[in-house]
Amino acid sequence: MREGLSDALKLAAAGAGGYLAARAVYRRFNGYDFRGKTVLITGGSRGLGLVLARGFASEGARVAVCARDPRELERARADLARRGADAFAFPCDVSDRAQVKELVDVVTHHFGRVDVLVNNAGVIQVGPVEEMTLEDYEQAMAVHFWGPLYATLAVLPQMRARRDGRVVNVSSIGGKISVPHLVPYCASKFALAGLSDGLRAELAKDGVVVTSVFPGLMRTGSPRNASFKGQHRAEYAWFAISDSLPVSSIGAERAAAQIIDACRHGRAELVITTQAQLAVKFRALFPEAAAELLAVVNRLLPGPGGIGRARAKGRESESALAPSVLTTLTEWAAQRNNEMVRG
Repeated sequence: MREGLSDALKLAAAGAGGYLAARAVYRRFNGYDFRGKTVLITGGSRGLGLVLARGFASEGARVAVCARDPRELERARADLARRGADAFAFPCDVSDRAQVKELVDVVTHHFGRVDVLVNNAGVIQVGPVEEMTLEDYEQAMAVHFWGPLYATLAVLPQMRARRDGRVVNVSSIGGKISVPHLVPYCASKFALAGLSDGLRAELAKDGVVVTSVFPGLMRTGSPRNASFKGQHRAEYAWFAISDSLPVSSIGAERAAAQIIDACRHGRAELVITTQAQLAVKFRALFPEAAAELLAVVNRLLPGPGGIGRARAKGRESESALAPSVLTTLTEWAAQRNNEMVRG
């Protein structure tokens, strides 16, 4: 009897494995067609969000973007319109549940439906943990966890009704490895990763596919609009230089293309850049060594002091090192991706 049960379990496992393999092959060669679909991107007025909007539009999708700043949004809408996109922009603070519901209702009314949701909106606070406040953690969680949850819950009824939909949650390598001087950011990105994994498992039965994205360093131009604390000029310098180095960072356009492809094929997870993939594997295999290495990195970063717990934007934290030749690629990206007003 035991042998019969063992054989049955082996057959069941083989059958399940074959089914999953067949589904993976089907998705790979029968990707989601974005033509005529509506893609809603939070935080779509600049940086990676804007680059994603351009990419989805080039695939034939109608794109809706939201952000808090109406002027940034209008520049983004005009940018997309110049490229021939069928684009719609609507102001929204994703940390406000009522505003998110209104956003989804307005976009659905305008385009008739939302087929793809990209939870991309983000905030970055950079500085030593001594200078971080409870409000910094609350803000990071509000934008990176509650915002995606609000938006997902708002679009789910229509996706479930059609038994079709895609959700892309843009976390970060900071959602896999907690990086010194980015603790509120990383903690909230870890929360988003857990939410995204759980939703993928539970929404598969409804025809809704959830993809988690973990980008490493990207040249989007975002450091100009990040918040810096403590010795803010020194903090901005290391952050902007890290984002600019061609070996350790990836261009926003290449990253966006990978994200769109992952959404097309319904991938569960995408870690962007080889360096980020290696770092994740090293952390999984050697957690103690990784922790020691991060502790060493922390000692090399600026200490507390400076402006303390006050905040300064990157554009208010310039020094001899940033901007400089070391940050050239990030400055170019900032101009291309609406992170700064030209002229």
